[in-house]
Amino acid sequence: MQIDALNNEGCKKIFSEVANGARQDRPELTKLLEIVEDGDTIVIWKLDRLGRSLHHLVKTVNDLNKNNIGLISLNDPINTTTAQGRLMFNMFASLAEFERDVIYERTIAGIKSAKAR
Repeated sequence: MQIDALNNEGCKKIFSEVANGARQDRPELTKLLEIVEDGDTIVIWKLDRLGRSLHHLVKTVNDLNKNNIGLISLNDPINTTTAQGRLMFNMFASLAEFERDVIYERTIAGIKSAKAR
């Protein structure tokens, strides 16, 4: 289904990773990032196909932006080739970071409370 969608978008080259989601080494992603050039646009099925964690995803997208490489996600409202798409990506990333920080603060407060009891 994902490959069909990418073909329907007119993607010229498709990189397909067949691996466990927890796996850190991703040879197909590495190949893609080695050959992508200034002015190219990467099209993905969904954001979670590109990054295994929020930190990895944000770093990857920021690196792409620095090198003038666009990113379009077919199932997320993300298209970093436009100002609005970059704004949306950064808003989602900021909200996710905020959520992670709140969870961390609550965890620390819970640990302090448990120790005090």
